[in-house]
Amino acid sequence: MASQGLVYDGCNFFRQRLVLSTLSGKRVKIKNIRSKDDDPGLRDFEASFIRLLDKVTNGSRIEINQTGTVLFYQPGLLYGGSVEHDCNQQRSIGYYLEALLMLAPFMKTSLKATLRGVTNDPVDPTVDLLKSTALPVMKKFGIGGDGFELKVVKRGMAPGGGGEVVFTCPVCRTMRPVQLTDPGKIKRIRGVAYSVRVSPQMANRIVESARGVLNQFLPDIYIHTDHMKGANSGKSPGFGLTLVAETLNGFFLSAEMSSTPQGQGNPVLPEDLGRNCAKLLLEEIHRGGCVDSSNQSLALLLMTLGQQDVSKVLLGPLSPYTIEFLRHIRDFFQIMFKIEVQKPFEDERKGGDKVLMTCVGVGYSNINKTLK
Repeated sequence: MASQGLVYDGCNFFRQRLVLSTLSGKRVKIKNIRSKDDDPGLRDFEASFIRLLDKVTNGSRIEINQTGTVLFYQPGLLYGGSVEHDCNQQRSIGYYLEALLMLAPFMKTSLKATLRGVTNDPVDPTVDLLKSTALPVMKKFGIGGDGFELKVVKRGMAPGGGGEVVFTCPVCRTMRPVQLTDPGKIKRIRGVAYSVRVSPQMANRIVESARGVLNQFLPDIYIHTDHMKGANSGKSPGFGLTLVAETLNGFFLSAEMSSTPQGQGNPVLPEDLGRNCAKLLLEEIHRGGCVDSSNQSLALLLMTLGQQDVSKVLLGPLSPYTIEFLRHIRDFFQIMFKIEVQKPFEDERKGGDKVLMTCVGVGYSNINKTLK
């Protein structure tokens, strides 16, 4: 049975393969998952991700062999509804939420997902980052309306977790094609400095050092502090900063940093964290484009599944994750993008080469018809 689907090797890009399999309705087999490792097979956080997919779909079939090195996944119908999930502590909620953002607009009923676990860690995109950059990208495609929100109820830093996030997304009837080709100049910078189970002064120290770097370029900077106490502060101490730059044409570029999890590695000073995060934001602005590097794959997926019309998006240099995502889109949807590299002008001190991505959407409703 698995021979009719797609076969992949290894554990890399695990989420991409399962998300695209669910959207396209094509079954997928992943073999040799860490087969040569001392501890072979699926990790706990990957098994937790499969359980989440099982909750939002109806009729999915998942087969895993005894050692966990081979997975066969036959996707069911994307149903949605009200879902509660305890995410594994090894990865943050952002790991699970990135996949939900891709699936949510195409569900049969509106989605209300309550995710519990680690909200902020140094590895995955934090909930704050996804809230301030991924949701605006989706709104450009006509997804949203009333009840489209992402709310942090409780914060939970790594490694203890204890955070809670509620994500609601209505069903998207039609997605409009987009022409996002001119990002415009940066007009303002906003941010959130958060601290839990440490002195509230930590957040103020982060803000001071970040402003020290950014005020050299722009006066309109507002970073608000978020200090949660008691039951809402999770189980582990920590602090961090999320910065978002908004352009004149309403696009968002972001950067973030979190403190080292308790008991792991060298502790980080709030001053250094603020300064380094500001430099990361400047690096992201230097890369440019209408979508920041953490949301490139989301934008490309929405272009692919949009109406049968031409969409164009200007991106900065493609990340290795995005390049692999394009290969997977070709495998699952037989869609190829036209890629044009735009060199910066001699007199403009802008970032590196921009990439203009063009494609004709396949139309998600058409995929549904073929599935039926």
